[in-house]
Formats: sequence, C-alpha cells, structure tokens
Amino acid sequence: MRFFPIEPIQQILEEHGKQSLRRRQLPSDTMIYALIAFGLFVSEGCRAVLRRVVLRQRSAWLDECEDVVTESAISQARRRLGSGVVRRVYETLVRPLATRTTKGAWFGRWRVVSMDGTVLDVADTPANARAFRRPGVSSGSAAYPQVRVVSLLENGTHILFGATIAGCRTNEIKASRKVIPHLPADALCLADRAFFSYALWREALKTGAALLWRVKNNLILEKLSKLPDGSYLTKIYPSTRARKLDIDGITVRLIEFRVTTNKESEQYRLLCSISDIKKAPAIKLAKLYTRRWTIETVFDELKSKLRGRGVVLRSQTPEHVRQEIYGMLMAHFGVRAVMHEAALDEAIEPGELSFVHALRVAERYLPLYVPFPPSIELIDLPVPEAGDPPPAHSTTAQSTRSKSA
Repeated sequence: MRFFPIEPIQQILEEHGKQSLRRRQLPSDTMIYALIAFGLFVSEGCRAVLRRVVLRQRSAWLDECEDVVTESAISQARRRLGSGVVRRVYETLVRPLATRTTKGAWFGRWRVVSMDGTVLDVADTPANARAFRRPGVSSGSAAYPQVRVVSLLENGTHILFGATIAGCRTNEIKASRKVIPHLPADALCLADRAFFSYALWREALKTGAALLWRVKNNLILEKLSKLPDGSYLTKIYPSTRARKLDIDGITVRLIEFRVTTNKESEQYRLLCSISDIKKAPAIKLAKLYTRRWTIETVFDELKSKLRGRGVVLRSQTPEHVRQEIYGMLMAHFGVRAVMHEAALDEAIEPGELSFVHALRVAERYLPLYVPFPPSIELIDLPVPEAGDPPPAHSTTAQSTRSKSA
C-alpha cells in the first residue's frame, strides 16, 4: 500500500469532513482501501472481496467484522463516503511516475502523454440510466447505460491519471475540459481529432505542456510558410470572422502525411505547438503520434483484463458507479506502479512486461503481504533463505515479461 499511504488519505477525508469520528467496522479510511480492492476484484461481490483481502491476516478487525459487515453495511459506508472524496484521493495519489531513466517515456525533454476517452457499461438501474443515459442505437435502446471516461495516459508507464467521468452522450471536448488542468508542464500531449477545438487548445497551452493533436481534414488552415523539415506554419482561430480579420490567431506548426496500408490510404494532419524544428522535426513527430494508440491498449487493460470482458460494473447508483471507477483506476495504478519499478530494475520499457501476469500476481499476493486496512498485522510468513527459488509467480521483471509478440 506504499503507493496509497494512509496519511494523505486521512488528510483528504478531514478536508472533506468525511473522517470517521468513531471507529465503525467500516470507517472512511478503510473504505478507500476497500474501493481499491473492489477495483482489483471487479467481478466479485463486495463482501467476498473484503473476505478475500483479509484472507490469512490476523487482526481484531477481521474477528469483529466476519458476521457484522454485510452488503447493506458496505453500501451504507459507501453512501457516507460519497464519490467526491474518492475522486480527490485518486487525483492526489495517481500521478505520472516516469523518471528520466524510464525507457520509452520521453521525447527529448518532454514527457509523452496521451488523451482519449472510452465507455463502460454500468448496472441497468433507473438511477444510472437517468444519470449516464444509454448510447444511441439504430433501433430500440441499448441494453445497459454507459459512462464515459476521459483520461490522460503517461505513455511510458501506462498510468491513467487526471480522469473524469461523465454520461455516455457527453461530448468528449466538454468532458476533457476537466482533464486538461491535470496536464504536467513537462508533457507533450497527443490527442485525436475528436478533441480539437480552439478553446481547448488555448486552455491546454496554459498548462505549459506542448501539444501534438490531430485535426480534421476539412479544417481550414492557411499555409503561411514552409519550414525546412517539411512542416508549415499556420494559424488557428476561434471563429470564421476572426480568421477573416486575422484576430486572436494562434500560430502552430502543421504536419501533413499519408499512411498507406494494403487496403487503404489515410491522410493525417497534425498541429504542433513546438516551434523548434531541431528539437522536434516533422518526421519524428509523425512517428511519435502513432504512440497515441497506446492509450487504447491501456483502456483494454481496464475494461477486459481488470474488469473482465462482458462484466458490467456492479454499482447500482451513480455515486457508487463513480466510486467504483475511481477504485478501478487506483487499482490499475497500483499494478502499473509496481511494474514500472520492475522495469527500472531490469532497464527495460514497462510496456515489455505482461499486465495480465502482474495482475494475477497482485490478486494472489495482496491478501498475504499487504495489510488491510494498513494498521492491522499480517500473519507470520516464512522468510526465504538465500538461494531459495522464487515463488512460481514472482513479481520480478523477468517473470512478468511478456513472452508474446
């Protein structure tokens, strides 16, 4: 639990007036850790998860709660907690971790970050349907309401941070306005054409981050001058009138290229805020942009590996849905943070390690080695002698490295 230290969690609870004045069986700080555990074991019932994470741990808490903590008690504890404080814990503790020695995390002096969104099915209840709505379909209605998650990704570590949650019909640009403030000043942010707008670009620049965003082919861009690397200088404007009068324009670089496969050819237009072509030549930026798809792979980790393919989020109310998603994001961060450390030890890219294997290791050893809640004692476990073989599912980089192509 060192990536989720209890001191800042208790401070956040106090700031939000959510600290437990008396020690219930499920006090607020314990519920934060419970939500992370729920995110790790998404397909199991909440009470079953609590049993699992205290498995083989000796504590007074376990003795007291075995017959007292019911699904109803868990639901009441979650209701007392709310989702705002859980979001704050996520935003405070889940952050980019790449160091200058993290392989694959940097482009020159910039930390490579991507922004994108995805949707998750939630339990079909009237409250969830009202809050999040159902996606549009050609006929009838979708089986489940859906929630939209827009997030930033640190490409090198595969950590999802700065995420926001909205209804499935919320425009991605609108949702991303809550994500942009989380951009690190040292970032180079990659984004797809669905996110481009003059206003959002301007807001993103205020963070100090550099931007490399794709734009639609029908966006009017006048090529003002050609640069030695083949890119162009152009301007973006807030409106047609502003463009005609040449007011409030922002100068950017335009990089155009075509990607051709056996079946089709597609035109790409990228806007970049970096003016120095020596530090960021057009050909390298074009190659860098292909790494934006990493975030889609990581969303698949969240939806198919952590949650399980076809599994619907268990929460019955919008507040609990938000809690559950932030719990999943924190659980994902915990696994990825350990994988990042393993990659540093082996001097390899974190992307070379198998997320599925690391997840299985976490599921197996969490009840054995991690105190839950953090104040309880663990059972005495045998300490391996020097030279003993590692466990069958070691967390070392060598054992977690993916053997697949």
